[in-house]
Amino acid sequence: MQDWVQILIRSVTLLVVLFFFTKWLGSKQLSQLNIFEYITGVVLGGVVAIHISTLDSPIYYALIAMFVWFLIPYSVELISLKSKTFRNFMQGKSTVVIQNGKIMEDNLKKEHYSTDDLLESLRKKDIFKVADVEFALLEPTGELSVLPKKENQPLTAKDVGLKVAPEREPQTVIMDGKVLLEPLANLSLNTNWLETELEKLNVSIENVFLGQVDTHGQLTVDLYDDKIAVPTPSQKPLLLATMKKCQADLEMFALATENEKVKQMYEKNSQNLQKAIENVQPYLK
Repeated sequence: MQDWVQILIRSVTLLVVLFFFTKWLGSKQLSQLNIFEYITGVVLGGVVAIHISTLDSPIYYALIAMFVWFLIPYSVELISLKSKTFRNFMQGKSTVVIQNGKIMEDNLKKEHYSTDDLLESLRKKDIFKVADVEFALLEPTGELSVLPKKENQPLTAKDVGLKVAPEREPQTVIMDGKVLLEPLANLSLNTNWLETELEKLNVSIENVFLGQVDTHGQLTVDLYDDKIAVPTPSQKPLLLATMKKCQADLEMFALATENEKVKQMYEKNSQNLQKAIENVQPYLK
């Protein structure tokens, strides 16, 4: 067998094996690695590279070496899940580097983390003053987790007592001009509803590159032709405006009539409609 054929076969075989080993080791191998996972990845890659080009070495040598380096980290992961002490030793643990706005210098030295490293990591979190930090942890992966002081945290709807509607992730119902039935079913919708919504926008499914439905059942689309303008969804704003107009009309009718009984009826219904508007307004904005 010619050398180039052997290299081709070895490359494909070892690549497939490496793919499955990495997949079985879990998604952590694809994210930020700890020390042991980093070493494992380097060694597995080195084994593959060496045995692809070294034709004098049988391919099963590479398979044995890869299996050993798969078995070791896999076993370490299983033990780490059951023992925190072992997990702390193998993967490390978080270290407090800022507490109550005060830098913990001894912990920084222990982790070989310089002041410049700390300030750089804080700037990446859009924090430029150490005094603005309530608490900061250096994770085993090298990532800095930061809790700003309360007065420096972004204002939320809860802080101002604002009621907001709950939201779920948007569902993609059209991709590359094709309907995706499973996301539609998750929303308790069907193709008839989708076709009706597309007719309102005056577009066909084949012209849609991407279509998504939000938590309120509103369809938005992106077309293949960027020059075609798609009308902005207006059902919710129109409904809110209509409800407000009806409430204003009821108030006006109450002021216009001289019949006390009719006036009370208009005022009562106006108040009820105002409460309904307050309840649904977060959903219609």
